Amino acid sequence: MFNVLKQRILTGLVLAPIMIGGIFYLPIAEFMIFIGVITALGAWEWANLSGITNKVGRVVYTLATSGILFLLWALELEQHTELLYGAFAWWVLAFLLVRTHPKFTSFWASTPVRLLMGLVILVPMWIGFVQIKGYPYSGYLIIFVMLLVWGADVGAYFAGRAFGKHKLAPNVSPGKTWEGVYGGVLVTTLVGFAGGILLQEKIHMDLTIKQWSLLFVATLLVTAVSVVGDLVESMMKRHRGIKDSSNLLPGHGGVMDRIDSMTAALPVFALALSIVGWNISL
Repeated sequence: MFNVLKQRILTGLVLAPIMIGGIFYLPIAEFMIFIGVITALGAWEWANLSGITNKVGRVVYTLATSGILFLLWALELEQHTELLYGAFAWWVLAFLLVRTHPKFTSFWASTPVRLLMGLVILVPMWIGFVQIKGYPYSGYLIIFVMLLVWGADVGAYFAGRAFGKHKLAPNVSPGKTWEGVYGGVLVTTLVGFAGGILLQEKIHMDLTIKQWSLLFVATLLVTAVSVVGDLVESMMKRHRGIKDSSNLLPGHGGVMDRIDSMTAALPVFALALSIVGWNISL
């Protein structure tokens, strides 16, 4: 246990500065490549989750995913909000799949369908990152949504251990409970409030009741969908019969194990910002 904790801390100390540096200091073009690399690593692992165990097949899927990202960039389609609506629709469907699992397993159990699911999960995450990077205060926005995801995870862990009785999705992740979800919502609500205070300081004006309401609606939505993102990967791993998506990150498992919630949270948060019409003064 101590060795695992030590590995988690050391890996975090290495990854955190890299991620923060990329978010705040990389220009948009380099940032697109930076997130593209993370997406490609996720694709490498998702190929395994889909049932492709040979390296050639996983390389092909990784290259295909990277090629789609390049095509979106070349055609300037990464800024099209319609793609985010498609991602939101997918996560609504994903919630139904998780809640009813294993009832509809036969619809997605085949390797080709799972590979397609991986594209629907990973590509919109990249689009979400890129779109948010184009907004004012983009670094703070990205950190904000990441804090929401982490807050939901931490709150769920402690509340679930202390009060967990009612299973959230017992056939997917037996350890997760509704009490954990409520704990996560409590933490992310505090994160949302802190984010609103920081925003007021940045724009030198008080948020209106409507703006505060939109902030908390977006916070709740991102929290909810981040849980679904986590559960979908858990469902895939359970079906595949593996514990971690890979052993790439010592103490943490694989890249997908770290970004599973982000794959849902980023595109949904980017969509919320586009609907609100984000700008410096809101």
